[in-house]
Amino acid sequence: MAQQFIEELRWRGMIHDFMPGLEEHLNESMKTAYVGFDPTADSLHIGNLVSILMLRHFQLTGHKPIALVGGATGMIGDPSGKSKERNLLDEETLRHNQEAIQKQLSKFLDFDATRPNAAELVNNYDWMKDISFLQFIRDVGKHITVNYMMAKDSVKKRLTAEDADGMSFTEFTYQLVQGYDFLHLHRTHKCSLQMGGSDQWGNITTGTELIRRMDQSKGFALTCPLITKADGTKFGKTEQGNVWLDRKRTSPYQFYQYWMNVSDQDAEAFIKIFTLLDQATVNALISEHQEAPHLRLLQQRLAKEITVLVHSETDYENAVAASAIFFGKSTSDDLKALPEDVLLVAFTEMPSTEYALSELAQGLSIVDALSLQDASGAPLFLSSKGEARRELKQNAISLNKEKVSDAEMMLTPAHLLAEKFMVLQRGKKNYFLLKFV
Repeated sequence: MAQQFIEELRWRGMIHDFMPGLEEHLNESMKTAYVGFDPTADSLHIGNLVSILMLRHFQLTGHKPIALVGGATGMIGDPSGKSKERNLLDEETLRHNQEAIQKQLSKFLDFDATRPNAAELVNNYDWMKDISFLQFIRDVGKHITVNYMMAKDSVKKRLTAEDADGMSFTEFTYQLVQGYDFLHLHRTHKCSLQMGGSDQWGNITTGTELIRRMDQSKGFALTCPLITKADGTKFGKTEQGNVWLDRKRTSPYQFYQYWMNVSDQDAEAFIKIFTLLDQATVNALISEHQEAPHLRLLQQRLAKEITVLVHSETDYENAVAASAIFFGKSTSDDLKALPEDVLLVAFTEMPSTEYALSELAQGLSIVDALSLQDASGAPLFLSSKGEARRELKQNAISLNKEKVSDAEMMLTPAHLLAEKFMVLQRGKKNYFLLKFV
């Protein structure tokens, strides 16, 4: 099982480092490993997917995964890779976030309690809330020296950074609290492995040290690389912020488009990390893509696999249909078939204006619609009625993907999409959305 798990991560480029002896340890029998997740939002984002998929591969190779929601540590703030302290959250908010996160994780992990390696979700607040400060520093703190804690990179970077405000005692003790989590799970769940990003190595090894000193036992650490993009921009970020797994924060269409727009170099790395495709399939896709990069086969398969995994087959199909409105050869029938929520997402970036539905009942001239102005008199789409007539005469205008050349045409409720939209188009790339309210 160890060889399967370690080799699976290795060919996918998902291993940064692991402690000696781990492979032999995993070969002995079914083992338990955990990954911690930050509960400071009610959704995970694609930056969490590597850790989630590490747990998925761990379970697929016969081992037991534990997802730890850091309700207690979320109240403190992890200094790793950060220059400032985080805002602290109350218990009610953290519980809400935990429930939302578990729902998301259930798409990736099997929580069926009848299975011997069923996934579990735990919250470190449950065992930390009743421990007093005096008890913690007496029973746990005495086993780890300040010298040991100061030597951690996450601490040193914060203390030496020119623009940092230093580090509070609260954040300094974070590695002790996380280390205690590992010790607790080692005692209560026979958990012998903690996994996480490479920036977590210091915190994880503090846990292995507590297990060694307090229980005279062995704990292991395994980390994955922090995901970077070839162009140097931050992975998982757009102009709107994080790419979330929650459809209310990042729509399936926007999620799909993020993966469709990655570079060829990133697509080669990401299809190994973010899909469950086997090595032979991935290698064949990469070879096929390299023969015809302009077809963007890798991006298409990557976007499909991960959109279906995180959302659903239907969401993927809707995203493809919505994309075809702008980037493909969609027809009027394709447009009419899209549900309202998909239409709204597809039209998010499109220039638009609102028009009274009651006035549409009397008919709206296509020329007037094309030459609408804002309150200041500035044109919203075409500059004038004269330009509208010229473009219609040249057969350059489409309504809901159907060509219109008749300047006398009147728009009526029969032209509405989802009973509230009309899409005007000039040429291939210029769109304008009319919303009727």
